[in-house]
Amino acid sequence: MRLLRLQPQTAMAIYAHPDDADVAAGGLLAQWSSEGCAVHLVVICDGAKGSHVAKADSASLRGARREELQFAADLLGAASVLGLDRPDGEVVNDEKLREELVGLIRTHRPEVVLGPDPTATFFGGVYVNHRDHRETGWALLDAVAPAAAMPLYFPRKGPPHQVQQLLLSGTHEPDVVADITRTIDTKVKAVLAHASQLAGDDGAIRDMVYGRAEQAGRPVGVGFGEAFRCVELAF
Repeated sequence: MRLLRLQPQTAMAIYAHPDDADVAAGGLLAQWSSEGCAVHLVVICDGAKGSHVAKADSASLRGARREELQFAADLLGAASVLGLDRPDGEVVNDEKLREELVGLIRTHRPEVVLGPDPTATFFGGVYVNHRDHRETGWALLDAVAPAAAMPLYFPRKGPPHQVQQLLLSGTHEPDVVADITRTIDTKVKAVLAHASQLAGDDGAIRDMVYGRAEQAGRPVGVGFGEAFRCVELAF
């Protein structure tokens, strides 16, 4: 395990649901944006099924999650935020999604792309990393390596662009930790911005975010951290 020392000029975070980027990488994204990095956030799903309440109205939930996403992105200092509005539970790593992601990567030309590790499925016998996360992870991997970098893939989507690093969150094989001690409070605020997902239990969520970040930072000797699997695609 090593301390992450990247300072990109442009980064892109690609996640399935409106709250995923904040939970997985909100501290790092806030830190980079405060240092002048243009952080672009892409969210695949509309979040309209993200409720345990049987009588919840999907249209109202979709609108609430869109507002929460924008508010959280503003807290992180994101340069842009784009929702692709796929229905929850229906993400597929197909050609259409890969083409869309390649176009966004070639437009914004990030040095670093962040997203979920699709190879991680079971967590401690108590959680299954569900399909939207896995399909999003596979789609971003296929879009980055090799499609975005090779001109004959989706040639109408602009000139090719080689992403330099991938940072995969929610992984069983973390090898880098970002020091987010300076931005942990911003991360917590961004996570809490997704009120429609929290069932009113802000205190427990706050404690969980601080606790997990403290645990992640411990192996590299920092107060709070976020762990990733780092893939070096260009040197």
